[in-house]
Amino acid sequence: MSGGDRLRTSLTRPQMLREMGLSPLWRLRPHASRLPSQPLEGVAAAVSDADHLASGGPAVAVPPGTVPAAAGDRAGEIAGMGWDELRRSVADCRACSLCQARRQAVLGVGDLNADWLFIGEGPGAEEDARGEPFVGPAGKLLDAMLAAIDLQRGNDVYIANAVKCRPPGNRTPEAAEIAACAPYLRRQIALLQPRLIVLLGRAAAHAVLGEVGSLASMRGQSFQYRSPAGGENIPVIVSYHPAYLLRTLTDKARAWEDLCRARALMRAARATSAGPDPGVGQGVTTTP
Repeated sequence: MSGGDRLRTSLTRPQMLREMGLSPLWRLRPHASRLPSQPLEGVAAAVSDADHLASGGPAVAVPPGTVPAAAGDRAGEIAGMGWDELRRSVADCRACSLCQARRQAVLGVGDLNADWLFIGEGPGAEEDARGEPFVGPAGKLLDAMLAAIDLQRGNDVYIANAVKCRPPGNRTPEAAEIAACAPYLRRQIALLQPRLIVLLGRAAAHAVLGEVGSLASMRGQSFQYRSPAGGENIPVIVSYHPAYLLRTLTDKARAWEDLCRARALMRAARATSAGPDPGVGQGVTTTP
């Protein structure tokens, strides 16, 4: 039984919220107390009101190809890979120095037809040992966060990282390392075609959105990821990494606010989707 299964079977919803450091009676803050949303140069203004998002309000549009591109044929080869080829390529990758100390590369884990894509920064020690993202204390907190909005690891959820190999000492991935892994991340997004991307931490935001501001300035805004290969825009929001929340308990309430906004965005994405909901009839939670 997975950690997520144990949490869902042993904890009630109020207990899940208490594990996150939140009162079961916690509610979204009044509009006036939120961080102000400032338009970014060259893109549309952001919208921070969750109710407006649920009704299909505008969001910051990220220019195509914002995820750093790697030069040469490597990026083109990765762009044509299926999941099996992608796993083999990541396992054999020597594109940056992170490969030198790793035990194994960590591509990602979860439902390959997921609507929800969560992207963290990079594998830690336990992830490096087990080959799966978010399996340590931060993973336990992420499972509790997912359960609080009626989600479960592996069930309509896919989890990945900006870089696929553990940075020494669990440090933040560097820009060159993010760029080396960018073709893999772009291909994962293209294969998954999720309805929503949740970026956990500054490095994850840098990997997908580029240098568009601090994490504090990106929280409360909505972005849209436009694949360089085309396709529909994918809503994106930015929140804290669970490892940071374990060290900074006062920001757990803000993370809960982000989850509520993500739920509103998913509701809006499903309401405007032209196709049938893939979760119907498959035992997938379809009502955020």
